[in-house]
Amino acid sequence: MTAPHSLSPQTELTFRRLQAKLQARFSSHAAQQPEAWETFLARLRAHFPRLLELLLPLYGGRYDFFYHLEELAAILADAWFARPDAFKQLDAQREQNPRWFQSNQMLGGVCYVDLFAGNLNGIRAKIPYFQELGLTYLHLMPLFQVPQPENDGGYAVSSYRQVNPALGTMQELRALADALHEAGIALVVDFVFNHTANDHEWAQRALAGDLEYADYYFIFPDRTMPDQYDKTLREIFPDVRRGSFTRIDLTPQPPSLEGKGDNPPSPPRRGAGGEVWVWTTFHSFQWDLNYSNPAVFNSMAREMLFLANQGVDILRLDAVAFIWKKLGTNCENLPEAHQLIQAFNILARIAAPGLLFKSEAIVHPDEVVKYISAAECQLSYNPLLMALLWNSLATRKTRLLKQAMEKRFTLPPDCAWVNYVRVHDDIGWTFSDEDAATLGVKGFDHRRFLNDFYTGKFPGSFARGLPFQFNPDTGDMRISGTCASLAGLEKALDENDALQIEYSIRRILLLHGIILLIGGIPLLYLGDEIATLNDYAYQNDPAKAHDSRWVHRPRFDWQRAARRHDPATVEGRVYHGLQALIALRRAHGIFSGGKMRVRDTGSDHVLAFERHNGTRVLVIANFSEMPQRVNDPMLRVQIMDAQPLHGGEYLAPDLVLAPYAFLVTA
Repeated sequence: MTAPHSLSPQTELTFRRLQAKLQARFSSHAAQQPEAWETFLARLRAHFPRLLELLLPLYGGRYDFFYHLEELAAILADAWFARPDAFKQLDAQREQNPRWFQSNQMLGGVCYVDLFAGNLNGIRAKIPYFQELGLTYLHLMPLFQVPQPENDGGYAVSSYRQVNPALGTMQELRALADALHEAGIALVVDFVFNHTANDHEWAQRALAGDLEYADYYFIFPDRTMPDQYDKTLREIFPDVRRGSFTRIDLTPQPPSLEGKGDNPPSPPRRGAGGEVWVWTTFHSFQWDLNYSNPAVFNSMAREMLFLANQGVDILRLDAVAFIWKKLGTNCENLPEAHQLIQAFNILARIAAPGLLFKSEAIVHPDEVVKYISAAECQLSYNPLLMALLWNSLATRKTRLLKQAMEKRFTLPPDCAWVNYVRVHDDIGWTFSDEDAATLGVKGFDHRRFLNDFYTGKFPGSFARGLPFQFNPDTGDMRISGTCASLAGLEKALDENDALQIEYSIRRILLLHGIILLIGGIPLLYLGDEIATLNDYAYQNDPAKAHDSRWVHRPRFDWQRAARRHDPATVEGRVYHGLQALIALRRAHGIFSGGKMRVRDTGSDHVLAFERHNGTRVLVIANFSEMPQRVNDPMLRVQIMDAQPLHGGEYLAPDLVLAPYAFLVTA
C-alpha cells in the first residue's frame, strides 16, 4: 500500500479532482472553519489510497463509480463538520492511546433498554448502578425504530435515525451518551447493516418501483435465481421457514411513491402470479441489502457516521459474515465482506477516528479471526471461548478449551477479544471439528451430547436450557438459557439442595473469573450478576413463543437486585463473588492487554493459564465437582512459592483443589 501523503500519480490525480469538487461544494464550511477543513483534507488524503484500493475492485467496473466516490467524500465532509468538538477531543485522546480499550479497568455490560430500565431516561438513572458494578462499557441492545410485533428482538431496523418511540428519542440517546461519557463509560450500540426491516423507507420505495432504491435489495421476479442461490446457502432459522428467500405478493400493488427527477415509479418486475422474491437470510421481514450497489455502501456509511456523531463509541457490526453475495458460494465470509468492513473502517478513521468496530461472527473459528485487525474490526466477540467454557462444565474436561486457548486466542496487538459467558443470543457449539478430531472427539456426536446435556436430557445433567432452531435435516441445534439456569442453580433451588446450590454458584463465578482475567474486555450480560433464572413467561406471548431465546431475556428484576448486598442470599453470594473478581482485575495492571500462556496441570479436569508482564499471575480452575490434584511438578513448585490473590481457601496443603475451585496466585 502506498504510504499516506505519498500518492501514486494516478491516485494523486484522482484525489486532486475530488478535492476540487469538494472545495467548491464545501466552500462556505471551509471559509468558516478553515482549521477543521484542513484537518479533514489531511485525513482524507492520508487514507484515500487505501480507500480507493478497497473500493475499486468492488465498484470500479460500474459506469457511475466516480459519481458515488464523490458522494462518499461529501458524506465524510458533512459528518466531520457535524461532529461535536467534545467528540473530536475524545478522538484525539484515543488516537494518542490507541489501545485504550485494553486496560484492566475495562469492564463491559450489555442489556435491553426496555427490559433493564424501561427507556433511555431509565438507563440514565441507572448510571450509579453501572458505576457500582464497575462498568466502563455499556452495550445497549437494538434500540432503533422497528416493525411490530415481530422484529427479531430489534434486529429489523425501520430507521437508523429514529429511536423506538417506546424507548425514547434520538435527543435522549445523545443526552445519555454525554452522561455515560461523564461517568467514564463508553456507549456501544448495534449497527445492523446486513439487512433492514421490510418497512424501511428504502424497502418501500424499492417495492413501489423507485429506480433509486430498486437495486438496494435482491428482488427477483420468480424462483429461477433464488433456486440457484439456495443450492449452496445455509438455512439460519429452519424451524421458522425453509430457504433464504421470501415471496412478496404485489397484488394489489404497494402504494406508489413519488419518483425523483427522471426516475418515475415503476413496480419491480413480477412473476406470473404477481409476486416477487426477496432475499431474506434471517426472517421474512429482514431484507438483505445489496452491497454490490455502491449507493447502498454510501447510504449505510451516512447512517454509521450519524450514529457516531450521537456519541456512540463502539459499533457492534451485526451478521458480518453475510454482507456479500456471490452465486455458487454459501455467501458467508467472502473476501468482499472483509473489503467492505475495511472500507467502513477507513471512513471512521477519516470522519470519526475514535469509533471502534466489534465483529459479530458466529462462524468457524478459522473465519472469526479473519475479521479481527486494526484495519477491520478492532474488537470481536469470542464465541469459541464461551462455547468451550460451557463444554468444559458439561464434560468436566478442559482438553478442547486448552487446545483452543493455545491455538486460537492470540490476536494482533491493537485488537482485543470481548469475552463473555452469556449474551442475548443462543449458544452455538462453534468449535472446530478438525481441532476436536485431533483429540479423538467426533464433532457431530459431541454436539449432540452437549445439546442433550444442556436441555437436561442427559442423565445427571445439572442444566435447564431449551433447544433453539433444531434442523431436522442436519441435526443442528443451539441452546437457550440464562447463565444461572444452565449452571445448575434453577434445578438446585427447585430441589432445595444446598450442596448443589453451592456448586452452581461456584460454576457461575468460575466462568466469570476466566473471562475477567484471561485477557481482553470482559462482558457481563446484565442480570447474571444477580443470578437471574430462566423466565418461561415468553411462551404466553404469541410474538415471542416461537423463539426460545426469550427465556434468557427477562425483565431485570430489581427486587432480586435489592438483595445483592445480603451475603446470605443467592443474589448476594453471586454478586459479592463477582465484585471480588472485578476488584482483583482492576487492582493489577497485569490483567491489561491480551498476552496469556496456557500451563499444563497434569489433569484433564483442571485449567491453568498465566498472565505475565514482568511479574507473573497464575489462574487455576477446577471444572469438576470432585477434588482435583495439580500434578505437574513445575506448576506445583510455582504454586507453593506463590501467594494467593483469590480463592486460597479452596486449595488444600497437598495442592488439591476443591470442587469448582477458582484460584489466583502471584
